[in-house]
Amino acid sequence: MAEPLEDPKRPRNLARQGGVVASMTFLSRITGLVRDVFLSYLLGASQFADMFFVAFRIPNFFRRLFAEGAFSQAFVPVLMRYRGQGQATLINFLAPLSGVFTLGLCIVVILGMVFADGLTYLFAPGFADTPGRLQATAELVVITFPYLGFISLTAYAAALLNAHDRFAVPAITPVLLNLALIGAALVAIAGWSDRSQIELLAWGVLVAGVVQFLFQIPSVARLGLLTKPTIDMKHEGVRRVGKLLIPAVLAGSVGQINALINTVLASMLMTGSVSWLYYADRLLELPIGLVAVALGTVMLPHLSRMAADKNERAFRDTVSWGIGLGLVLGLPAAVALFMLADGLIATVFMSIAGGAMTVTDARMAALALEMFAIALPGFVLVRILAPAFYAHEDTQRPFRYASYSVVANLVVSLSTFQWFGHVGLAWATAIAAWVNVLGLYFGLAHSGRYRLDTKALKPAGRALFAAGLLAAGLHFLVGDLSWLYLSEIQRVVWMAGTCVVGFGGYFLFLFALGFRFEDLNHYSSRTAE
Repeated sequence: MAEPLEDPKRPRNLARQGGVVASMTFLSRITGLVRDVFLSYLLGASQFADMFFVAFRIPNFFRRLFAEGAFSQAFVPVLMRYRGQGQATLINFLAPLSGVFTLGLCIVVILGMVFADGLTYLFAPGFADTPGRLQATAELVVITFPYLGFISLTAYAAALLNAHDRFAVPAITPVLLNLALIGAALVAIAGWSDRSQIELLAWGVLVAGVVQFLFQIPSVARLGLLTKPTIDMKHEGVRRVGKLLIPAVLAGSVGQINALINTVLASMLMTGSVSWLYYADRLLELPIGLVAVALGTVMLPHLSRMAADKNERAFRDTVSWGIGLGLVLGLPAAVALFMLADGLIATVFMSIAGGAMTVTDARMAALALEMFAIALPGFVLVRILAPAFYAHEDTQRPFRYASYSVVANLVVSLSTFQWFGHVGLAWATAIAAWVNVLGLYFGLAHSGRYRLDTKALKPAGRALFAAGLLAAGLHFLVGDLSWLYLSEIQRVVWMAGTCVVGFGGYFLFLFALGFRFEDLNHYSSRTAE
């Protein structure tokens, strides 16, 4: 029996919903770090690690490009419009959309498997310089690519649940991917299979996709939204989603385009470059998930509802709340990643993981992490500002600004990677993120939909000042500490203590500057102006 659907105009505490997503995402990111500890122990930064990470990145690239990014941003605003017209109208929209989406996924997956060699060469042309390396990676891609189909259906189900204020299940689902890969790594470490280590990990990726999709089904069914797919490309809603989807592919997934550029160029550098960027990116993903993803996930359906109701004041207040909260939480994380880069890499991937990672690997990954730290506040702001366009079913302008970002990343990458190696690629990522932020903000201001106000600037100013004090404090506390040459237990103890003192001090600074935790609360508006 389907659950009764709640009134879509009932006010909701966005901070509480964001907290649910953040807490579930935190568990996902923690298990993700555990997963990467196992991968680091098993593969280190070897050529086999590079091969697996490329085979894993290819389906993930298309997942974030089409499903997690663009599809959700094109789908949710249209979904909110149909939801407001009643359950029957909503079902009549979902049936043809799910059919067309599934058919398209099947075609893409088949093509990806057939042309795995070409895809692998596109993502890692440098692998062709080593005999057999490109072909072996392509064989892994054949195994991992069907993951794209299952995880895209998972993202579709997650968008349905989020639009109905069911955030917990979609947010916890990525944990299953981490558990599947941890299981595959344990099988490889224990020697329970004759297959190679990286082949076992590839099969773990595919199993994870199936499990994640099945995990979402009961929740969708309880809402009465598990429809029988049909094929009707002439349905007005399907055509509208398709029209919005094309420009949203770049606009919603610019980070993946830039990651592709970096992977291609890193494959041409010394062995280990792909892995160093991967390990640094994994630490970056923790604050992105806790802050940027949580805020963006919660804000999109609410902003879409406000745009449909023409509630402009509530719309502007919600964007300001997102900017303020995003910087209050994102700036200290950026400072910590930059100031503690050596310590974080060494603690997570050497002290905890042990295994194959060397001091040189850790230092190289830390250099990339420092550059990624500069990008972090930009990633947070992109996740907050972009939904303000998508809520109005505007994907054209974010596409334009994302294109500027891709060009900036390409120019900086090509200008620096031969001299600075993978660090130049990480620096290009930071430049691209901030180019995207500037484009999105000035686009909103030019359209009259949003301009910075005191509701955003006041908490942002306090956060910036407190983050500066945090940076000074960390420099005084651990500025001269040689993290890479401490014993394993010393690293863990120092890192735990530094994090407790550092973040405790940051929030004390904020409190002294007048910030109160009640400022985090924000409620969606009940009615239109």
